[in-house]
Amino acid sequence: MNDTTSTPLPNTNQAYAEAPAVTSQSRPIRAKSVWVGVVLPLTVAVLLAVAQPFWSSYLSDLVVKIMILSIFALSLHILVGGTGLVSLGHAAYFGLGAYAAVKAAGQDGSNFLVMLGASVGVSGLYALIVGALSLRTKGVYFIMVTLAFAQLAFFVVHDVGYFGGSDGIYLMQRPAIGPLDMENSRTQYFVVLVSLVLVYAFIAMLRHSRFGHALAGIRVNEQRMRAAGFATYGYKLAGFVIAGALAGLAGFLLAARDAVVNPELLAWHHSGEVLLMLILGGVGSLRGAVLGTVTFVLLKELLSTHAVMGNVADHWQLTLGIAIIVLVALLPKGLVGINDKWQKKALVNKYNGQEAISSGANHG
Repeated sequence: MNDTTSTPLPNTNQAYAEAPAVTSQSRPIRAKSVWVGVVLPLTVAVLLAVAQPFWSSYLSDLVVKIMILSIFALSLHILVGGTGLVSLGHAAYFGLGAYAAVKAAGQDGSNFLVMLGASVGVSGLYALIVGALSLRTKGVYFIMVTLAFAQLAFFVVHDVGYFGGSDGIYLMQRPAIGPLDMENSRTQYFVVLVSLVLVYAFIAMLRHSRFGHALAGIRVNEQRMRAAGFATYGYKLAGFVIAGALAGLAGFLLAARDAVVNPELLAWHHSGEVLLMLILGGVGSLRGAVLGTVTFVLLKELLSTHAVMGNVADHWQLTLGIAIIVLVALLPKGLVGINDKWQKKALVNKYNGQEAISSGANHG
């Protein structure tokens, strides 16, 4: 049956007008939503800021890496969790952002804003080109087209001498603006932390905007959204470009951290890894994107460390694969699903308790 014959979407103003008043039962739910969506992330950010002076250089560098990859994962969340578009080419925007930053720096100096603008602009532009073509396909064809464009970008930077070939290119001087010089590891840490907080807040606001609701509607039923008058192609393309630009931001931060870029950043397995991060954390959840990144990076770090795993560390890809399979099997809804299970169990216990009290009162 054609979905265009289904009941049209309700008028938004009417829906708000007919919405029920806030009751005593809905207040705890709203309070919990504010706690999980706002207070908890801000608390974690403050703790990360306070803890930095007490960490070793290794641990501080590891946290910076996790935060950069969290931005990368959050950018893909716009496509996978927000719009229902599974891309296997997202590493292209990440890598191109890193290359653009290094090329924009030049030999004489590294201007922070110029490098940042180049990274976001180049990645966003390539995402616009890829999205304009790939979004005309669906399903597995869309996945393959995004992968093809990512491989195209990979071989361009790998084979063209301008990009340094397989060895890549070095950043002679890390970006700086005013007192913020990313040659300083502490400055680097806080610039990345602030970037993560801003990206997280931006995507959270985007999800609750009219634009975000339109993307969610497209994910659920694109045909119905089109029948309701939404230009779904334009919405998807805009989301695709935003996701690519934010991946470019992550690439800029990585280039500033490592001071070197190479074609490996655009490799297809990085696109697969960031998709795994979303699956591990829970597709459709901002917290899940960050939790999945933390879990994936720590697992990879742990399983590849000889001091912990001994000779088994030589086969860390195998043990990491087994660990991921086990986690996905045990937690099909990701790490955020654990909290959902606890909430559901608490609600069932509360309901059973209320039923028991009510039954006792009636018998009495």
